[in-house]
Amino acid sequence: MTTPESAAPASAAAEGARYRCRFCRASLRATFVDLGMSPLCQTHVSPERLGEMEPFYPLHAFVCEQCFLVQLPEMVAPAAIFSEYAYFSSFSDSWVEHARRYCEAICERLQLGRQSRVMEIASNDGYLLQHFVAKGIPALGIEPAENIARAAIDKGIPTVVKFFGRAAAAELAAEHGRPQLLIGNNVLAHVPDLNDFVAGLKALLAPRGVITMEFPHLRRLMRENQFDTIYHEHFSYFSFCTAERVFAHHGLTLFDVEELPTHGGSLRIYARHQEDCATPVSDAVRDLRDSEVREGFLSLGCYRSFAEQVKATKRNLLAFLIEAKRAGKRIAGYGAPGKGNTLLNYCGIRTDFLDYTVDANPYKQGKFTPGTRIPIFAPGKIRETRPDLILILPWNLRDEIVQTASYVREWGGAFVVPIPEVALVP
Repeated sequence: MTTPESAAPASAAAEGARYRCRFCRASLRATFVDLGMSPLCQTHVSPERLGEMEPFYPLHAFVCEQCFLVQLPEMVAPAAIFSEYAYFSSFSDSWVEHARRYCEAICERLQLGRQSRVMEIASNDGYLLQHFVAKGIPALGIEPAENIARAAIDKGIPTVVKFFGRAAAAELAAEHGRPQLLIGNNVLAHVPDLNDFVAGLKALLAPRGVITMEFPHLRRLMRENQFDTIYHEHFSYFSFCTAERVFAHHGLTLFDVEELPTHGGSLRIYARHQEDCATPVSDAVRDLRDSEVREGFLSLGCYRSFAEQVKATKRNLLAFLIEAKRAGKRIAGYGAPGKGNTLLNYCGIRTDFLDYTVDANPYKQGKFTPGTRIPIFAPGKIRETRPDLILILPWNLRDEIVQTASYVREWGGAFVVPIPEVALVP
């Protein structure tokens, strides 16, 4: 007899069969995690639109049974998401410092100077390229969001407004030349046409050039229940093994890799043309590849338990918030990031739990969070209202936020992080 439990996987498989892997084109049948319906995470609601309907889309991630790329089907065209965007990188001091340290290290490693050429794809508001410009190194940003590109240009960072792929690569190479260093930080996950994008990297890179890219590491996402990093603006989630396979398919060799603490645990990969054999593949590449293989990232079983971890994380967070409200605690949020909106919508957290949230980005202040309609204020609202608990939504910036808002301890307030499990921050 068919029970609802046994029917659910078949239903998920039928849904996934309508979609194909954006890398290898195999049918998507295996669920990674289903987070229900959710709005676009950066579409903050202005006061005059509170009475209007918001579009919600399935937030159902699949894992490809052939190449093991974890991915969301494309529900919305990139132009609808990224042509105007609410995320400005420079509002995080720790992220800008991370970019500065990278600039210093890569300039020394590659011996970059005034005769070099650096380009960054999805360069945002110039948070990174400003450090190259300050050194007198020619730099160009490629940014699809016009509002963010304007902020970079205002800082003196040359920037073109363009979505990147094969066609854009040909135009950029013809007009600006081919860079010795091509950078992409937290952009690989945002690309729906993955093959077009990586082929564009190959076409644009100078013959002896180097690509560096940073992206959240799927292994850390799974180990630490980071389900809130799954949202419509992130189309793909990479293990090292899958990233290596994608780049190799397009004639690029990953010759080095670093594990970083940023965004809850990221990888920085270094790529070169396959025909450029002067740079050997490092032990770090072999070690990370081997460790992922041992842990099962090239077999489907590795991915099956994640959905249950997510459900447990949701239940624990809601139990904590319910108990806090029963005790009469006043709770506010800190931040209005994309990951926060996945968390709020999946867990059903609205103003019955959070009175409001705050964000340092003026672009978000005075608006409301997508779906859950929680008001967003400037950070000064916390000192004004003195809440008992502060739920840190961008938990990857926990240390920065705890230091910035340390004044909450003046009235006995405390911080709470929801990921990897709900906990009070001492």
